[in-house]
Amino acid sequence: MKDLQTDRLIIKEYQTEYLNFAQKVFSDPQTMAFWPAPFILKETKKWIDRSIQSYKENGFGRYAIFLKKTNELIGDCGILKLETDNTLIHDLGYIIHTPYWNSGFGFEAAKAIMEYGFNELNIERLYANMPYNHAASIKVAEKLGMKRIKEFNNSKNRSILTYLYCSINPNL
Repeated sequence: MKDLQTDRLIIKEYQTEYLNFAQKVFSDPQTMAFWPAPFILKETKKWIDRSIQSYKENGFGRYAIFLKKTNELIGDCGILKLETDNTLIHDLGYIIHTPYWNSGFGFEAAKAIMEYGFNELNIERLYANMPYNHAASIKVAEKLGMKRIKEFNNSKNRSILTYLYCSINPNL
């Protein structure tokens, strides 16, 4: 993927040299409050390596989000093939570092990735899953036009009640 640009963001494929910058995001307890736990460095490296492998295997993955203004890595967004509640899906995920919450960056990045997934990759359906109490993530999914289609207890995340949202490619 060539870099995606929005008004305020540049979304780039992960490079191994982004590790320490990404670790700042993934190790933050507040940023990762809806995950099983903040990441240690080894987990962040595995996350980046998985994304790089997914680029090779699938032509997409998770990407680093940079602010245009400062070139600072502020989050992560992308698409992964994941098994969610025993079903293989194209999962649209987004994580924004706490200092940048409530600025619309999650929606801006997710919208760019959704458009890329539908228009360039011709993915039929994109899904997003989040804990039932993650209001900001729910707001992003709904603003993207996604519809909640299912609730389940997520065995990958402490069996928390999780909402699954879906959007169908309007081009197909």
